[in-house]
Amino acid sequence: MTPAPVTIRPETPGDVPAIRRVNVEAFADHPVSRQTEHLIVEALRDAGALEISLVADADGEVVGHIAFSAARIGEARDGWRLLGPVAVLPDRQGEGIGRALVEAGLAELRSRGARGCVLVGDPAFYGRFGFAAVPGVTVKGVPPEYVLCLPLSGDTPRGEVEHHPAFSIEG
Repeated sequence: MTPAPVTIRPETPGDVPAIRRVNVEAFADHPVSRQTEHLIVEALRDAGALEISLVADADGEVVGHIAFSAARIGEARDGWRLLGPVAVLPDRQGEGIGRALVEAGLAELRSRGARGCVLVGDPAFYGRFGFAAVPGVTVKGVPPEYVLCLPLSGDTPRGEVEHHPAFSIEG
């Protein structure tokens, strides 16, 4: 049976339980996850810091989610956003849903005039969108090859990435 086609759209209040489920299931067995992604998204939402939250909808079922929040890099205090987490239900992974979520999120960032996007993630996956490690951009405790930036306008600043405290939440 062919999986239902996916539509990318902004989250609605009714999507919140499904977004939690997607993040819990997607990261349940992930080797470098602390399995707190659902808590991060909820803390960002509760703090009003979830700037962009998109879902992948397949016939009314949320099968994927992506979140963006503000980030600062060194002296750059404005215009940068942090991508994460991005999650797809395990039985729908490998269908291009994650790619569609990232592309839609980046398009939204561009439309809002963001200066750039930073994340911690797999260079092989995110490199296809133009993300790359930038010397001098760091996240405490993360190997530099996994700290990836995508400038959207202007140069990439240098320094440590500051993100919302939700990313330090414990399970």
